[in-house]
Amino acid sequence: MSLNPAQQTAVETLSNPLLVLAGAGTGKTRVVTYRIARLIKNGIRPSRILAVTFTNKAAKEMQTRVTEVLGNRNSAQKGKRERPEVSTFHSLCVRILRRHIDRLGYPKQFAIYDRGDQETLARQALKEIKISNTALKPGDLIAKISGWKCQSLSPDEAAAESWAAKDHLAALAYDRYQKALKTKGAVDFDDLLLKTEELFKKFPDVLKLESERFDHLLIDEYQDTNGSQYRIVRGLALPHRNICVVGDDDQAIYGWRGAEVSHILNFRRDWPDAKIVRLETNYRSTKQIIDWANQIIAFNKQRHDKKLRTEKMGEPPRILQCKDGETEAKTVVEQIRERLAESKRQPRDFAVLFRTNDQPRAFEMEFRLAKVPYVLIGGQSFFDKKEVRDVLAYLKTAMRPRDDVSLLRILNTPPRGIGSTSIQKLTENAVSQGKSVWDAISAPEIIGQIVGKSRESLEAFRNLISEYSHKFQNHFSLDNINDFIDAIGYRHEIERNYLDPEERSARWESVGEILNTAAAYIQDENEPTLVGFLDQTSLAGPDFSAENKSELQKNAVVLMTLHAAKGLEFKEVYMVGLEEGILPHHRSVSSDDILAVDEERRLCYVGVTRAQLRLTLTLALARRKWGEMRPTIPSRFLYEITGQADNPNYQKTVEQQSPKNEKKRR
Repeated sequence: MSLNPAQQTAVETLSNPLLVLAGAGTGKTRVVTYRIARLIKNGIRPSRILAVTFTNKAAKEMQTRVTEVLGNRNSAQKGKRERPEVSTFHSLCVRILRRHIDRLGYPKQFAIYDRGDQETLARQALKEIKISNTALKPGDLIAKISGWKCQSLSPDEAAAESWAAKDHLAALAYDRYQKALKTKGAVDFDDLLLKTEELFKKFPDVLKLESERFDHLLIDEYQDTNGSQYRIVRGLALPHRNICVVGDDDQAIYGWRGAEVSHILNFRRDWPDAKIVRLETNYRSTKQIIDWANQIIAFNKQRHDKKLRTEKMGEPPRILQCKDGETEAKTVVEQIRERLAESKRQPRDFAVLFRTNDQPRAFEMEFRLAKVPYVLIGGQSFFDKKEVRDVLAYLKTAMRPRDDVSLLRILNTPPRGIGSTSIQKLTENAVSQGKSVWDAISAPEIIGQIVGKSRESLEAFRNLISEYSHKFQNHFSLDNINDFIDAIGYRHEIERNYLDPEERSARWESVGEILNTAAAYIQDENEPTLVGFLDQTSLAGPDFSAENKSELQKNAVVLMTLHAAKGLEFKEVYMVGLEEGILPHHRSVSSDDILAVDEERRLCYVGVTRAQLRLTLTLALARRKWGEMRPTIPSRFLYEITGQADNPNYQKTVEQQSPKNEKKRR
């Protein structure tokens, strides 16, 4: 496929600020790939190009496509190719922090805490300030802290903005949590952005050094950037001003996690001489589907002016009105079953998209009864499995023994005769003397207080970690990881915990998958290290899990949320639950933020534009709530999408469901 005129313009504009407004299905990835290739063909060294996106999947796809376009023309010495730096925001920040975080008082070999590690630390912080789990749960505290960090608020600033007593307590715990992170030489996922921003702000020489590494900067999905990402990008791009951002304000659906659509809306305010290119030719969907997409998104007033178009014709989209939620599920599943029987469609060609996580229950039941294969996307992450977390904790401890959270997880896993009394004694001594638990294990005056088998086991554990810490430092290899797992005796741990042979096999295969991940990392890196591998695994969390990726490859109907569906496409799409309170969600229609419904409308637009050939929207006239059948109100989006916004029912819906300021705006 050749480039269309708009795509060609975006590819050939190689200097100064550029905004590429890439509507749904308009070939955005192709444009990004060809633009990077064109820069290289025009004499820009690949290593002087930085491309940043949001997911590991997108970064890998971009790197692969650039390599395919360039072919073998970019060969370098030793059989390696010099490549552009293509990464996620968080991967970029890890590399920057590994070089400079010591300026902020952290070790360069800092640990990156995942969700489980964070909750352990949060539990300790709450305990220190004597707050019970009933008053504030560790998970809720982590969510609160993450929200503050997305706003770049320090603990003191969070406390100053907290009026409710519960929020003030959370701010106190946030302060303890952050101090504990620094004491342990660790950061959490949000800190990767915040600490990079802090580095650039406090040390202009670091910003200068990092900005001089690149001559061209390309940012994908720019509408999804939060405040920290925006400021990091701006700081890196200011010296050369060769910044190209690609995105679509109509697909900005992550405001709930800190993304600010204003960044893409105000790009020309930030860069007054910026060129704007609009990609409006859709290659995914039929004209009938695109017409509905254009119709609904036009109701958002704060957006760049653009309109999708296509010449591909197809059947009109449909709206199914069902008696109740159970009938809705039965009808959708029966229609998919009939389509599978009468057409050449495969189960993987269908997707059922929903707004909330409690919606799929009825559909799962009906798919099982109809014996139609399905997968529900959004299950447990591969990296959240116990055996995976255990093995990674061993590797983290070998990298940095003073990481107490990882060390305490594995100190008696598998059981090695170190009882809870001994662990408590070690921990108390470490805390009282301001040491890490590893220091306590290594201190004769402390370990001397522990007698018998516990002491022998502690010494054996210390020797094991020290031995493999030294081995990994000298040479990070699959053989060393394999030997480490054997020395730990982790297979016995699985056999001890799981009696079912299939369960044992599945758990052991998960350990094997760690080795597969390490093998891929070692193959891709010139100088593989344990630190680099652990960074990669830590950064894998926000993406689709390994399980979700494999689930999407199965020949089964896909059930997933509208948020998770962004970036995907299916031949036939069923969007279910088009009712007020579901889509748009009740939180948005009752919000004081006048733009909250706009984001819900963008979410609806994203769902519509996932469909390639056939689109069905469904609603139920009644749904069960707390066991009682209650009437529903059709979503305002149904009136907007079908051009019936002048219908009295639409006006009634908006007036009844919207806050005063939303009514006034309309």
